[in-house]
Amino acid sequence: MSKLPDHTSVASKVTEVTALLLMLALLVLLLSELPSEVFSPASKSFFFAIGAIGAWRYSWWFVQALRSVWYNRRIFPRLRAAADAAGEAGKPSELYVLCTSFRIDADVSYRVYEALVREVRDYGVPTTIFASLADRTDVDIITHVMEDLGWPSNVELRYMFQKGDGKRSAMAEVLRAISRRAPAPDALLVSMDGDILLEPRTLERSLSFFRTNEDLGALTTNNSAIVTGGDATKEWYDLRYAQRHLVMSSGSVSRRLLVLTGRYSAFRLDLATQPSFIELVENDRVDHWRFGNFKFLSGDDKSTWYWLLKHRWRMLYLPDVFVTGFEELPDRRRFFKSTTDLMRRWYGNMLRTSGRAIALGPRPMGMFTWWSLVDQRLSMWTTLIGPTVAILVTLFVRPSFIFAYALWILFTRSISTLILAWQRGRFSLLWIPLIYYNQVFGALLKTYVSFRFNRQKWSRQGISAGEPDDPAAVTRQRRMGHVLHGAFVAVMLYVLVLATGVLQPPDRTAMAILHGPAAEGQAGTGTDNRWLAMTLADGAPSGDVTLPPSRLTLDENLLEIVATTERMRTERLTGAPGDEPTTLEISPALARHVHDADGRVIARDGTATCHTTQGCALELDDRKVALVDLTISVQPGRS
Repeated sequence: MSKLPDHTSVASKVTEVTALLLMLALLVLLLSELPSEVFSPASKSFFFAIGAIGAWRYSWWFVQALRSVWYNRRIFPRLRAAADAAGEAGKPSELYVLCTSFRIDADVSYRVYEALVREVRDYGVPTTIFASLADRTDVDIITHVMEDLGWPSNVELRYMFQKGDGKRSAMAEVLRAISRRAPAPDALLVSMDGDILLEPRTLERSLSFFRTNEDLGALTTNNSAIVTGGDATKEWYDLRYAQRHLVMSSGSVSRRLLVLTGRYSAFRLDLATQPSFIELVENDRVDHWRFGNFKFLSGDDKSTWYWLLKHRWRMLYLPDVFVTGFEELPDRRRFFKSTTDLMRRWYGNMLRTSGRAIALGPRPMGMFTWWSLVDQRLSMWTTLIGPTVAILVTLFVRPSFIFAYALWILFTRSISTLILAWQRGRFSLLWIPLIYYNQVFGALLKTYVSFRFNRQKWSRQGISAGEPDDPAAVTRQRRMGHVLHGAFVAVMLYVLVLATGVLQPPDRTAMAILHGPAAEGQAGTGTDNRWLAMTLADGAPSGDVTLPPSRLTLDENLLEIVATTERMRTERLTGAPGDEPTTLEISPALARHVHDADGRVIARDGTATCHTTQGCALELDDRKVALVDLTISVQPGRS
C-alpha cells in the first residue's frame, strides 16, 4: 500500500464527525422501523431485489477486489523489484513530454511546470518538453520557471499554440512535430495535462518498466487531487480515484487496462508516432446506424487505449506512483449539476469506444478484459434493478420495505467503503452515500447517454459536437433517442413487475368489489368487509398482516366475499402495537365463526381478548386465520 501525497484534499474532521452522527441516527431509525417479516424466505420480492441480482453484482465486484489485492501484494512487487534493479540502464536515451494546457490559472501552471522541469532535470535524460498552450501568457510563466531552475542543460522547450478546437488536434500536431525530429528507437513519450503535478521521482519510478517489459506499450499511474471546493467535492474526487485504483489494479493482472488516463500516461514513442496512432488521436470517429459518422470531441485517452488494445500491446498500472491533479468542478456552488456534466462526458467517451472494443473479441485482450467491457454495458441496467424493485415493493406490497432496502444500502456500501479504504490507505464516511450516488445516478446517466452518445460537450473549452448541421435531423435524432430510451425502460419495468409479482391480475374478489351498487349491498354497506377481504387475499408474502390501530366493523357478508376468493395469502392477523389497540366489532352471525383461545364460540353479546400466546381463530370454510393481540366485541344489535 502506497502513502498518499500529503497535499491530497480530504474532508475536515468536523464533517466526518457530523456524518458519523447522522449515520448512527439513521441506523437507529432503520432498525426501529424495520418489519421483522421483510426478511422472511417467503418474500420473493425481497430476494429478487437484493438476492439474485445483488449476488451477481457483488460477486463480480469482489472478484475485482481480490484481483486488485493479488496484483498489489503479489504481482506488482516483483515488477517493481525488476524495474528498480535496472538502474541507469532502465532509462531511455531520449524523453519527450507532451503537456497540454487550456486556460489554467497562472499559479497552477507555475507549480505544474516547476515540478515537471525539476523532475526532468533530476532524471538526467535529454528531454524535449512540448508545451501545447492556448495563451501566450503561459510562455512567460514557463520562462519564469526555467529562470528559477537555472535553465537545466538537459531540457529543451518547444511551444505550440492550440487552434481552439479541442485537445485532439493539439496532441496530433505535437506528435507529428516529434516524429519529424527522428527520435531514438528507445525514446519514450509522457503525455500529461497542464493541471497535473508530478510528485518527486515520478519519472525515475515509472519509465524503467518499459526496459524490463519489452511487450509493454503504455502505462499510467495512481492519482490524487488538490481540490478547490467543499468537503463533498473533495471526497467525491478521492472516492473516484479509490475506485479507479481497484479497477486498474485488477486489470493489470491481465496486463490490460480499460483506459489510459490523459492526466498522465507514458508510451513507447515509436508507437505514439505511427501515422495510424496520430490519425486516431486527431480524427477518431464512430459510424453508427442512427447517428451516422461523427467525430469524437474529447476522450483522447480512450483513443490511445483502443489503438494499443487493437494492436495487442500490453498496458500497466503503477499503484505506488502518484500524480496530483488540481481539480475543480465546473461550477463549485452546484455539486449535482457539475458532477452530472463531468460524468456525462466521461460516460459518453466510454460508450463511444467500448462497443468497437467489444467487437474485437476476447482474443486481442483476454477474456477477463473483454468481459469487463461487456459488464460496463450490462451494469448500467442491473444497477437500477435494486432501487426499482425497492420502489415497486414499497408502493404496492409493503411500505415499510423501504427501511429494509435503506439498511441493505447502508450495510453493503459500508463494506465497499471499507475495502476501498483498505486499499486507498484512508477512510471517509462520506464515501458511503457517495458510492450509492455514483452507482445509481451514474447508471441513470449511462442509460441516458447510451441513446444519445453523439451529443458531446466540453465544459472547460465551451465547445460541443456530434449532432448534424440540419436542425430537422437533430430533432429526429433526439426524438428517436427519447422513444428508444423510453421503450427500454418500459420493458425493464414490465419484466420487474412480473418477476416480483407486485401487481397481480384482478381476482374474483376484486372484480366483485368493483361491480357497483349491487355488489355494495351484498358486501354490506358501512362495514370493513371489503377491505379485510382484500387484506386476506393479497396480504404480505410472509402470511402475517398487522392491522391498523382502529375499530373495524364486520358482519357475515365477509364470508360471502371470501368464498369467491381463489387464494388467501394471509394466515395471521395481528393487532396494532402500542396504546391504541385493534378492535373487531362483529355481528352475532359472524361470531359463530370465531373461537376464543379455548376453542369456544364467542357468545352473542360477549367479548374476547386474543393474546400473543393464546390467540383466537376466524374460521372461513376450510381455512382458518389466527387472530393475535386484538380485541373482539360482538354487537347484538347488528343483523
